[in-house]
Amino acid sequence: MGTPQFAVPSLEMLHEAGYDIVGVVTSPDKMGGRGRKTLIESDVKKTAQKLGLNILQPKNLKSESFLDKLRELNADLQIVVAFRMLPESVWNMPPLGTYNLHGSLLPKYRGAAPINWAIIKGDTVTGVTSFKLKHAIDTGSIAFQKEIPILDDENATALHDKMMAVAADIVLKTVQHIEDGTIELTEQDDSQVSHAPKLTRDNTLIDFTMEAKKVHDFIRGLSYYPGAWFDMAGESVKVYGSSYSNEKHAQQPGTIDSDNKTYIRIYCRIGHIELLNIKYPGKKRMEVSEFLNGFDIESLNL
Repeated sequence: MGTPQFAVPSLEMLHEAGYDIVGVVTSPDKMGGRGRKTLIESDVKKTAQKLGLNILQPKNLKSESFLDKLRELNADLQIVVAFRMLPESVWNMPPLGTYNLHGSLLPKYRGAAPINWAIIKGDTVTGVTSFKLKHAIDTGSIAFQKEIPILDDENATALHDKMMAVAADIVLKTVQHIEDGTIELTEQDDSQVSHAPKLTRDNTLIDFTMEAKKVHDFIRGLSYYPGAWFDMAGESVKVYGSSYSNEKHAQQPGTIDSDNKTYIRIYCRIGHIELLNIKYPGKKRMEVSEFLNGFDIESLNL
């Protein structure tokens, strides 16, 4: 069970290992693109089609028609990687249970966006966890974990791509140990819980009253999707890359400085950041020097 590219290596690895994948459950197709005229299929569906696997795309995970189809598959085990929250009628169906792959070292960063929040919080290590599902989200007993370093200037997209392969290894290892009866589960330590809430417009707004390093981490933790943003003369500008300095200054946080040629600098509570890659409304994502080639910051009277 999965939808985005993050889940694809896990599906491929289980298939290559010779496991009998009786079904692949993924999100329904949707219309998108210009004029919403293009049919968009999930990455997991595309992969399942190439592998010749049986595909289910339920709109409602609680519908009797879907539950009947799921029962007919007679699966021993269900593996979930980057999918929706499952009702108990689904996760409690197979005799060997349902195991989920989560993009953090649980119980840290329970929730929808663990990769992003680990970077936003300035962590230097994250990881992946396989665990057996139970009622409350991301609270199940842990099977395996693997640490993954977060490099100093790594953004969420780069970390996501690095984690995919490690996640697939952990999924395969989990299934192998379930198969041979050597799986050992460990309860999560609830005293160590932290959360990774869904990313929204409100919680992706840059706060320049933070120190520059934290602003920089915030930007890279949201790059390239969904993108951190700030307001520049009434327009929402997304920032996908930055550098920072702790150099002292006497400017108000949020003050913008530019030479109109090569840099845009924004002062923070401590230090400043320089924008490297941005998207202005109506324009493509571009390097700041390219943006400034056709845009006059001074004309905004910032």
